[in-house]
Amino acid sequence: MPRAALKKDARLQNYFSDEAERRSVTRALFDEAAAGYDQAEFLTGLGSGPWYRREVLRRCGLQAGMTVLDVAAGTGLVSVEAQALVGPEGRVLALDPSPGMLAELGRKLPVETLVAYAEEIPLPDASVDFISMGYALRHVGDIDRAFAEFARVLRPGGRVCVMEISRPVSRLGRSLLRGYIGGVVPVLARLTGSHRQVGRLWEYYGDTIEAALDPEDILAALRRSGLGEVDCSITFRIFREYTARKS
Repeated sequence: MPRAALKKDARLQNYFSDEAERRSVTRALFDEAAAGYDQAEFLTGLGSGPWYRREVLRRCGLQAGMTVLDVAAGTGLVSVEAQALVGPEGRVLALDPSPGMLAELGRKLPVETLVAYAEEIPLPDASVDFISMGYALRHVGDIDRAFAEFARVLRPGGRVCVMEISRPVSRLGRSLLRGYIGGVVPVLARLTGSHRQVGRLWEYYGDTIEAALDPEDILAALRRSGLGEVDCSITFRIFREYTARKS
């Protein structure tokens, strides 16, 4: 039985009712928001995103010359930092189901792109050294299939680095985060001229954070895939980095 990255939540019924509709709806959300996505993300992270993403990748073992697959790459915010670390001798592959997001990526970074889902990676076995995923695990329909695919395409010794936003423990913390992501950021995005559909996507973001799996469930899914050295670290009490290694 598929293990979704989201718990059953009444709020999500406002978007979709089954997996086929989830894929269709979320692809449309991301395609429509692609033009304004980077600016809205910059506002969300208060400009700290590039430094944080590069530091996490470096800390998780991404090095010059590696082949890295950036899953759910979107507009390439993680891919850009990965390319800087692997250098000209390395290779970056960017995978995402949204053609609109990948089109934005292509305007900033000349890397190979794959229009596909994390559960169905169109690459041979043991073909990459490192897999990254930035704040997109909540949008995966079956995390067991996705992590099994990660294990399949990784070379022996290869590493996984999944960055994700953690749901705050306290009710106040959850309210503040939801208010910021669902209210403040869309308003700022409109004031600065970002694409109007960004507001809808950020509203969906807030709902998926509330409905996301607990960290223990994500760690268990990584272990079920056969990956080892499974771990999770947390930064600023909200940003989690799930890591694993193929033996």
